[in-house]
Amino acid sequence: MRVAAAAFCLSLAACGPGADDPGPGAVTVGEAKALDDAAAMLDARRPPAEAATVAPAPPPPTPPTTPSAKP
Repeated sequence: MRVAAAAFCLSLAACGPGADDPGPGAVTVGEAKALDDAAAMLDARRPPAEAATVAPAPPPPTPPTTPSAKP
């Protein structure tokens, strides 16, 4: 009897959520895994922080000049 109970517990513990089972938020477990995989791929494509350079801001436009009136 103990062997059967132990086998049942082990087989039940091996069961995981199915891909269509509700997961965190309003997505299924399969969708959540796909989102995690996509985020990991995007993180792998991102350059390191020290490689990022910030371009200086362009100077403000100069006001148009008007010809001076001669007396």
